[in-house]
Amino acid sequence: MTARLLRLRGLIRKEGLQILRDPSSIAIAFILPAMLLMLFGYGVSLDARNVALGLVVEQKSAAAASLTAQFRHSPYFAPQDFASAAAVQQALSRGRIEGFIWLQGDFARQLSAGHDPQIGLFVDGVNANNARLIENYVQQSWADWAAQQGAKTAIAVQPRIWFNPAVSSRDYLVPGLIAVIMTLTGALLTAMVIAREWERGTMEALMVTRVSMDEILVSKIIPYFLLGMGGMVVAVLIAVGLFGVPLLGSLLVLGLAASLFMLASLGMGLLISTVAKNQFVAGQIAIITTFLPAFILSGFIFDISSMPVPIQWLTHIVAARYFVAILQTLFLAGTVWSVLVPNLFALLMMAVFFLGAARLAARKRLD
Repeated sequence: MTARLLRLRGLIRKEGLQILRDPSSIAIAFILPAMLLMLFGYGVSLDARNVALGLVVEQKSAAAASLTAQFRHSPYFAPQDFASAAAVQQALSRGRIEGFIWLQGDFARQLSAGHDPQIGLFVDGVNANNARLIENYVQQSWADWAAQQGAKTAIAVQPRIWFNPAVSSRDYLVPGLIAVIMTLTGALLTAMVIAREWERGTMEALMVTRVSMDEILVSKIIPYFLLGMGGMVVAVLIAVGLFGVPLLGSLLVLGLAASLFMLASLGMGLLISTVAKNQFVAGQIAIITTFLPAFILSGFIFDISSMPVPIQWLTHIVAARYFVAILQTLFLAGTVWSVLVPNLFALLMMAVFFLGAARLAARKRLD
């Protein structure tokens, strides 16, 4: 064997040993692709499944029971019965359902008389794509029912879109994008910047001074908190001023929600930086644990109710899920406290948890 081949074999063996000794390389090569496939395979869906659909039947009849049964046996809907139009409208406003069907009292009489019965369809239009899908699915279910019944009259559909009457995808996507932008500033940027300090040795220089670990963490939190909040203000101004997205809710509530989300993101970034003191590793961890979940599992683009149940459970540990719900509510529906309060409380708990975990993990030592 020539000297060149011996050197090459030695170099290959050296690189192989380095890979085996570095768990992050193995994780990026094997675990990351598996996680991405699982997330995109199960979490990404442009279809609407198990749509929470309200049913209001003013006067019970065989025809009304037959029609509502059509929706109950559909894979696209998870129907819920309501006693009155007022109750179902309140449920739609609170986000408990995504739409409802209203069968008025003369439905059976109009159908038996050969007239075109009037049926009301009301859809939550915040998610424009989902609203269109729901409307199409309902139309198809009605057509299938009419064909089974041999009905000769056409059902007159009266659709109404709530919260986003123009069914504009831009009005739906732009508010949610603010959460993704703040995730980049709060978690990804913080984790990588602090990891860079470890690489350059500036963190070790701080460790030998008399400053406490609390002072070090606070000094990291305040600048990036202000940076993230400034970015949020710019994003809101662009959304409202340039793209014309309506902002119907309270600015104070928006500021409170953004502050809690920013603190939770900063806590995640600080926690990542205590685990990975290398920029590349910190960046990969931050992308996997913060950015991708914020993009895929927050409801920003893909409807959470259409995901498999285990993935829906997983979304509850994604802080962006709660912030996206708050943003979409404040921009398109207004200050709906029944939606805002639970999500604000969840953000508060996540901020306390991640900041507390980062403080517990941080130690003023070099090991």
